[in-house]
Order: sequence, then structure tokens, then C-alpha cells
Amino acid sequence: MLRYFAANCFAVFIGISIFTSISSASEMVEASWYGRNYHGRPTASGEIFDAKAFTAAHPSLPLGAVVEVRRVDDGRAVRVKVNDRCGRCGIDLSRAAALQVGLLRDGRALVRIEVPRNLAWAD
Repeated sequence: MLRYFAANCFAVFIGISIFTSISSASEMVEASWYGRNYHGRPTASGEIFDAKAFTAAHPSLPLGAVVEVRRVDDGRAVRVKVNDRCGRCGIDLSRAAALQVGLLRDGRALVRIEVPRNLAWAD
């Protein structure tokens, strides 16, 4: 009986880990940050940019999407709301988000963007 219970618990654990691994998509890009010159200006979403908020600019993710940005080199992560667009960059983080992942000093870093699977990529 104990073996049966342990096997079922293991199956449930595996099922949960499989579900969470397929419930999100990821993209590896270079991250940079922006702040002072844009603080107080309108963003593509219509919100006023606040360098102290955890927001980001991305070329194609839906505006309003909340994503996790994780540095590849040291694993530091931050959750940000996409509220602006950027041109040729991978993702531009607000000053507050950049500070959270240690990007202020480095300027740029390779990151993985974790996107919930239910979000459609904007064209």
C-alpha cells in the first residue's frame, strides 16, 4: 500500500513538473535598460513611464503582459510588465528592474524571458 501511494505521489509530482515546463515559453535575448531621459513620458501603452516601476519595453510581446526576465550568467530575476516598445533591442528594462538584476553597472546582459504560454506573440 505504501509503495502504491509513493508511486502515485511521484506520478503527480512528475505531472506537475511536466505541466509547468510546458506552460511557459522562453526567449533568450540581450537586455539593456532605460530610465532618466524617458521618465515621465508616455509609453506605447499610454501609461506614463516611471523609472522606479518594474516595467519593460519589448518589440513584440503584448502590452500589459507580465514576464520574468532572468540573467543567464548569474540567475538573478525580476518580473516586469511590458508597457512600451523598443526597436532593435531584445528587451529594455526600467531602472528599477535593471537594478534588481544587476544591470545598471553592466549595461547589457544575456537574459531569458519567460512568457506564460497563454500569451500570444504580437506581430
